[in-house]
Amino acid sequence: MGIFELVLLSIGLAMDAFAVSICKGLAVKKITAREFLLCGIWFGSFQGLMPLIGYLVGSRFEKLISVVAPWVAFILLSLIGGNMIKEAFAPPEEVKPEFDVKTMFMMAVATSIDALAVGITFVAVPVKVFKTEGIHNVLLAVVLIGVITCVISMLGVKIGHIFGMRYKSGSEIMGGTILIFIGLRSLITHLDKSKALSDSEIIFGMLIPLIGTVLGAAVVYAKKNKLSDGLRRIMIGGTSGIMISIAVWGMIEPAVSGLKETIKNGIIPVVVCFCGGVLFQYLLDAVVPHTHAYANITEGPKSELDPEIKVMLSEVIHHIPEGIALGAIYAGHFLEIKWLSASMAIVLAIAIAVQNIPEALFVSLPIRENGTNTGKSFFMGVVSGVPIPLFGIITVIVSLLFSSILPYVMALAGGALIYTTIEEIPQLGSKKDNDKGALAFVVGFAIVMFMIFI
Repeated sequence: MGIFELVLLSIGLAMDAFAVSICKGLAVKKITAREFLLCGIWFGSFQGLMPLIGYLVGSRFEKLISVVAPWVAFILLSLIGGNMIKEAFAPPEEVKPEFDVKTMFMMAVATSIDALAVGITFVAVPVKVFKTEGIHNVLLAVVLIGVITCVISMLGVKIGHIFGMRYKSGSEIMGGTILIFIGLRSLITHLDKSKALSDSEIIFGMLIPLIGTVLGAAVVYAKKNKLSDGLRRIMIGGTSGIMISIAVWGMIEPAVSGLKETIKNGIIPVVVCFCGGVLFQYLLDAVVPHTHAYANITEGPKSELDPEIKVMLSEVIHHIPEGIALGAIYAGHFLEIKWLSASMAIVLAIAIAVQNIPEALFVSLPIRENGTNTGKSFFMGVVSGVPIPLFGIITVIVSLLFSSILPYVMALAGGALIYTTIEEIPQLGSKKDNDKGALAFVVGFAIVMFMIFI
């Protein structure tokens, strides 16, 4: 576990304390430096102390834990994260405004008990920041967890005092999602016999698009009114231009270049795989029940799923080929493929993240408009982007195990991206003149093309 994952873990663990700090800020009529410091020091100290205790206890069973290490980390972090998400939908508990020792002690223990289990995972998945082994890295980890929790808790008191309970459920969902992803990453890294995923740059690249999804979904907390048709058309045009540019210049063109080195008529397998990608996306569209929110069109087989889930699934279908495309590019980056630009991986990750912002918004806003609470609407928007890192990591593993299939995977992803983009444009758009959307499409296409070839 490197410094980047450690920071993510610290933020995830701090979300429980952040949610309680919001409630404390809500309950206090007048906020002073004393309230800020009390929340920060109490929650930060215990959030750092608990993992240390967990590590010291867990190290006694190091040999046993090391046998099932990745599974231990995955199960513990998934349980902790799942419980945080579950609590986000539970009725709000009353938080008393007292800041006395007894009250703060009980709340600090309650919000940090999950960190005890995380300390055990430090035995299963060692922290590797310093070159030295053992306790030095663990001490850095617990200090970092404590400091980040302290700062976030102080921020929570202020936010709670200003905005009330508005961000509580969202913070818990965010924290739970981060912890589950770290646990999943630990398990998949273990299962990857090629050891490619030890490259932290790949993991960071997989997370970049999810960051865009989270940011887009989070807009639901700030924007209470509906999107105007004009703004929506511009956003659709821009995201469509980005997607087509990724498909053409990021997938299909490199695939043709790669196959030219080994096959005389490389364009033939590219066309075949391109059509295969279109068929793959068409079948997904046919077998998964989903609803295009703004067009109010439901496709796929009949299902008793809740309407908000069907709206979320419409973007899940859209994000699957994005994950495959990103995974293929990062596999090429790791394999140092000559016909792929060295900067291609990070460029595509950023491009996908940018276009994921409005796509997540197209999930969260209409779901909330239909009466769902803001926290759940945010959660649905975030979940819609999970297929990107998931399918990205899986594609990296498969492509590294069978490196010769990489250009074929890229051609398939290109076909799927183009089909899903063209299929969604008329459904998400409107019957009005779409000049602004068309211009935004051209701008999005040109920007990514420039980024790839610069």
